[in-house]
Amino acid sequence: MSNSPALNLTVAATGASGATFLRHFLLAVERDPRVYNVNFIASDSALRVMAEELGIEGRSDLVRRILGQASSKIQQQANADIGANIASGSYPAGPMVVIPCSVGTLGRIANGIAAQLIERAADVTLKERRPLVLCVRETPLNRIHIRNMGLAADAGATIFPLVPAFYNLPPTLDAMAHEFANRVLAHIGLPQPDAYQWKGGNTSQ
Repeated sequence: MSNSPALNLTVAATGASGATFLRHFLLAVERDPRVYNVNFIASDSALRVMAEELGIEGRSDLVRRILGQASSKIQQQANADIGANIASGSYPAGPMVVIPCSVGTLGRIANGIAAQLIERAADVTLKERRPLVLCVRETPLNRIHIRNMGLAADAGATIFPLVPAFYNLPPTLDAMAHEFANRVLAHIGLPQPDAYQWKGGNTSQ
């Protein structure tokens, strides 16, 4: 793990169900010594989802309430602040993860509509050829959603649907969300020591 480069991550939450997956992702990057800074943005719709799913209301002291503790590295950014550091390609950011990613956010990113910071940061991530991971959460998908996934993927994004694994037999929702966070982190070069690894099985009849 010590051979991986230190990373300055951007993490965004948007108005799709799955706030517990965001919580476990932030907990993982908070304790990972390879991540030295996280710029975190939550849309207004994300705040509404967090109120419904996590019982967290409002924007004040949001990171502490999501983590259940103070953070040493996660910096909250305002989605309306289009002049924030991560809105510029000259800022030395690393990978960006949108978790969960609504199909509305997906559509704006895919079509270059960057009126707020989340979409602008994603646009900068793509133009600078940095990893962008979109944990899309929607079902069923219509043709617009599927087309926008294709557009975003063609531009360089990874479409990483918020679909948890079951082959590790997770005993709780928290365990399921934790393992999904592990998979996303491995995808951006941050494999976690407690991640489940499939060993294969006996396929003989």
